[in-house]
Amino acid sequence: MKRCNWLDVSKPDYVEYHDKEWGVPVHDDKVFFEFLILESAQAGLSWYTILKRREGYRNAFANFDPVVVSKFDADKIEALMQDASIIRNRAKIEAAINNAQLFLQIQSEYGSFDSFIWSYVDNKPVDNRAKGDFPVATTEFSDRLAKDLKKLGFKFLGSTTLYAFLQATGLVNDHDLDCVCRENKASL
Repeated sequence: MKRCNWLDVSKPDYVEYHDKEWGVPVHDDKVFFEFLILESAQAGLSWYTILKRREGYRNAFANFDPVVVSKFDADKIEALMQDASIIRNRAKIEAAINNAQLFLQIQSEYGSFDSFIWSYVDNKPVDNRAKGDFPVATTEFSDRLAKDLKKLGFKFLGSTTLYAFLQATGLVNDHDLDCVCRENKASL
C-alpha cells in the first residue's frame, strides 16, 4: 500500500496516525485545541517526538480542555516543568496557557474555533498538491494566519508550525498524489 514518502513505515504508531488522522478534516474544537498545543510543542523538534508524548500531553493539559488550561497558574507551570512525559520547555508551556485563553476568546467571538479557522479556507480543504507540487513548509495562507494569530497574541504559532497544524487538521490536503489516503481524506 503506497503512503506519503515522508512517513517512516517502520513505526506502526506513525503509520496509524498518518492513515487515520493526518489530513482528516477536523470540526471539533477540542481536537483543534489539542493540535494547537501539540504543534506548538513540536517547534524545533520532530513531529514523531511529540506524537510519542501525546498521552503525556493529554494528561498534563487536562485532556486538552482549554477552559482548564487557561487557568493554569505558576504552581501548575512548575509541576509541568517536572513532568517527564512532555517537553519541559517553560516558554512552550506558558504559550499553551496563553493560547488557551485566546482560543476561548475566539470561541466566544465566532461561536467556535471551527467557524473561525475554516473561514480562512472558505469552509473547504485546500488541495496544495493537485498539480503534484512538492510539499512546502509555508504558504501565503499560513503566513496570513500566523500574522493574524500573532496580532491576537498567540505564541509559538509561526507560519511553519501553523502550516503543519493545517495539514494535520485537514484544512490542507498534502497527501502525496499516489498516497492511499489522499482521496479518502479529501472526500471527508
